[in-house]
Amino acid sequence: MAQIRIENLRKDFGAFTAVRSSSFTIEDGEFFMLLGPSGCGKTTTLRMMAGLELPTAGQVYIDGEEVGQKPASKRNIAFVFQMFALYPHMTVRGNISYPLKSQGMGKAQIRQKVGEVAEILGITAILDRPVGGLSGGDRQRVALGRAIVRDPKAFFMDEPLGALDAEFREHMAGELRALHDRMEATTVYVTHDQLEAMQMGDKIVVMNHGVVEQFGVPQDIYDWPATRFVAEFIGSPPMNFLDFEGMIGAGQDTVRLGDTTLQVPRSIDGANGRLSFGVRPEHVRLDDAAPYRGRVVATEYLGTTQIVTLDTAHGALKARVASNVPVRVGAAAGLAFDAQRVTLFENAHGHALRSEANRGVLGDG
Repeated sequence: MAQIRIENLRKDFGAFTAVRSSSFTIEDGEFFMLLGPSGCGKTTTLRMMAGLELPTAGQVYIDGEEVGQKPASKRNIAFVFQMFALYPHMTVRGNISYPLKSQGMGKAQIRQKVGEVAEILGITAILDRPVGGLSGGDRQRVALGRAIVRDPKAFFMDEPLGALDAEFREHMAGELRALHDRMEATTVYVTHDQLEAMQMGDKIVVMNHGVVEQFGVPQDIYDWPATRFVAEFIGSPPMNFLDFEGMIGAGQDTVRLGDTTLQVPRSIDGANGRLSFGVRPEHVRLDDAAPYRGRVVATEYLGTTQIVTLDTAHGALKARVASNVPVRVGAAAGLAFDAQRVTLFENAHGHALRSEANRGVLGDG
């Protein structure tokens, strides 16, 4: 397996820039997620790493070798597509063995390697069945088997579970992660599903409009979003934003929202103008004694918790509270915030105002 490093990667399609100045490193053996909405540049980035697209500028290193201008066939990688791309006239065995036959490997060695891969994926019993009649999950396993059998340096996966129904998709996500752990493979995985990324990934790159917004481990990205876009994209419900006009000085640990002073983490970045007080729903408490006020407009019961939507002087806000907390639509409520979990954003560029203790990793833009 291999470390993968990209430096200042850029891709232009005529006047349109799909990826701009992206840089990050995927360590040997990591399960790495490229996450973002449709059109953000994540699949184009993956295709440049795999050699299916050549970059306009920048470098791609696989196992220390610069391969940015080499075709996919010269990179010793395997690519798994969303739509499986199996040969419908072949059996499961024929599909998995095809890459080895193309390399001129002997029949005995091919049979051994196909058997080993089928055992790993739990598809030994269907090796001699045609792929046309298989379920979506079994066809995905065959596609994985065809990739694994080559012993590539890295696996590239472009939304490989996107064609499956929601329940089976969650099951296959667990299987994929377990398979990765057994093989200790370097895996790069594209998805638009933030839950899938948080569930499976060791590291995540969040992209938007061709730019890396943040790069890090899932917990840090969730707890300390580097930009307002990341805070909105990650989390269900997403982070709340109370917008206000104000100023915060370097090292200041309070802000004024209307007539109320609220605690925030000490910031080394000063800012003034249009700002946002960001807090996740689970870090909001309903507290009658709290000075900041809102009015309940809706509740959503979720079993052990409920989502309470409130109207405030600075915008709508959602709180995730225990389901046994009494809440009445139309009632006034005090709102208390976990100050150490608050993130302030300047709205001109959407960047977080960070202290050294919780500074995120910003990409370009």
